[in-house]
Amino acid sequence: MTGPVDYVAFNAARQPGRTAAVDLASGRRWTYRVLDQAVARCARVLREDFECASGDRVASLAKNRVELVILHLACARTGLIYAPLNWRLSPAEIAAVLADAEPRLVVGDGEMERAGVSGVSLDVLAEAIDAAEPLAVEPGDPELPSLLLYTSGTSGRPKGVLLSERCLARTALNFGLLGDVTRRSVFLIDSPMFHIIGMVTSVRPALMHGGAILVSDGFQPARTLARLGDPDLGISHYFCVPQMAAMLRGEPGFDPRAMAGLTAIFTGGAPHRAADIQAWLDLGVPVVDGFGMSEAGTVFTMPLDRDQIAARAGAVGVAPPGIFSRIIDADGRDCPDGVAGELLLRGENLFSGYWRRPEETRAAFTSDGWFRTGDIALRDAEGFHWMVDRKKDMFISGGENVYPAEIEQALTGYPGLKEWAVVGVPDARWGEVGVCVLVTADDAEVSRDAVRTHLAERLARYKLPHRFEVIEALPRTASGKVRKNELRRWLTGSE
Repeated sequence: MTGPVDYVAFNAARQPGRTAAVDLASGRRWTYRVLDQAVARCARVLREDFECASGDRVASLAKNRVELVILHLACARTGLIYAPLNWRLSPAEIAAVLADAEPRLVVGDGEMERAGVSGVSLDVLAEAIDAAEPLAVEPGDPELPSLLLYTSGTSGRPKGVLLSERCLARTALNFGLLGDVTRRSVFLIDSPMFHIIGMVTSVRPALMHGGAILVSDGFQPARTLARLGDPDLGISHYFCVPQMAAMLRGEPGFDPRAMAGLTAIFTGGAPHRAADIQAWLDLGVPVVDGFGMSEAGTVFTMPLDRDQIAARAGAVGVAPPGIFSRIIDADGRDCPDGVAGELLLRGENLFSGYWRRPEETRAAFTSDGWFRTGDIALRDAEGFHWMVDRKKDMFISGGENVYPAEIEQALTGYPGLKEWAVVGVPDARWGEVGVCVLVTADDAEVSRDAVRTHLAERLARYKLPHRFEVIEALPRTASGKVRKNELRRWLTGSE
């Protein structure tokens, strides 16, 4: 069988001299021809120098570099599974993930030393790649997994999500359609490459369509802002979480006119408040929110049209052809438009399963093959979706479903509050009741009764938290998500 082994090889044939990747820290550049050759050389290094065989895991523990993209693509060409590790985890957490993945090879930078992990330096790997001869391979089985992403583990130890080349290509196609990606597109990547935003959504669409990726070693608001406005870089696409977008807008040197060349700022990974989206629009910058997850890649995205974004600020958009969704109630019946329920998905974008967890993989799907996302969503008559909450965070009080995210949204902008979270706890009378945990800003005094009154003016009575607690900081995962299970244990005294 002949033909391009992947989209990098395809673009190396059709536009060999066009820029494919730039490492902003080192200044090194790769054309598509050079990138294709680097991937082929890395494939030989993995196979012959490190004796990796099909199915072996190759882990990395490093800040963003183009070599991580090369490593992943080389794994895909040779039947290996690339496992980028979250360097924000503690050494003990990293050790647990390594024990689960059992990699044949670990490569990295100074983060390996910090975590006490033995492995091969990325600099040494880069030298070996440059010195090797390319390894010619035939197109592989697209159903084989090539990427092992570990979830952040808000409810327990991280799970490894297996992603095949089939589902990664589908994500590239989906975001390409939804995000208007072309060969002229230039993506700035400073989201960490152990996350699906940094490793997949910001990389695969650009390389599929013949665009370019600019890889940054990390997010620094002032530096990122300067790069987004640099005409010499010509950045068209920037994908980040809402918290990063807010930090950009809060920078002293922020000037929305410098972002006129952007197709949009794309956000995902966490809820994006409607008021914040509207604030961007008022400044003339389109912010396109969407929904995706490690298990499903890009699922929904808002249109690029500013009027549609403004009309539905807070929505996560529509799905492209090939992604099928349902919203069901607790009895498995389809919910009518406007009614919240659990989001189910089908399509080629779905993951292959959880690494070494067959029971959890089976439990994640219905008997007829729909993936249970665990997210509560609703859809309007035009097919636009809103994410309401996580199913596991919902609680039932007096027979009524209560979504903590709705209560948390009602506290947006409340003076003196730095952060907050709502969880449900057992109650003898109501079954479950809500507890609101508050973190105040420095030197701020916040009255619990005043917060209760504020919520009572905006929410139905059954949704109001029964208790308010003030703590110094919310417990979070390494990727910034609130550990609500930990809050719940503390509030119920079950630690």
